[in-house]
Amino acid sequence: MIYFLQTGLNPNASGSYIPLAIQIFIAVGLIAFLTVVTHWLGPKRKTTDKLQNFTSGIGTHGDARQPMAIKYFLTAILFVLFDVEVIFFYPYAVNFKGLGWDGFWAVVLFVGLFVCGFIYIIKKGALKWED
Repeated sequence: MIYFLQTGLNPNASGSYIPLAIQIFIAVGLIAFLTVVTHWLGPKRKTTDKLQNFTSGIGTHGDARQPMAIKYFLTAILFVLFDVEVIFFYPYAVNFKGLGWDGFWAVVLFVGLFVCGFIYIIKKGALKWED
């Protein structure tokens, strides 16, 4: 913005997008150039060993489509939920003096809602691992 004020250019003019267009053109050109050069200069030895599917040396057993317990996914989702709750405490901790009592009661309400949710999760047995 300071550049436009110094030069007298209108920041809404189409000429202000030229640096952005040049940067996008260079980035796309570099990606295309590097992709073509690696395919052109890279080795092209296709052996039967390279064309086989990768295995870690452990023999396969069972079916990959077997059902997985929902407990793992539920635990991951609950972790993310309560982890995000902690993230929302950061702005309050930074500016708790400026927010005053209104901010304090807002955080108490926020924590209260999460405690209610946590009690609901415990009562539903979402954290029990035994069947």
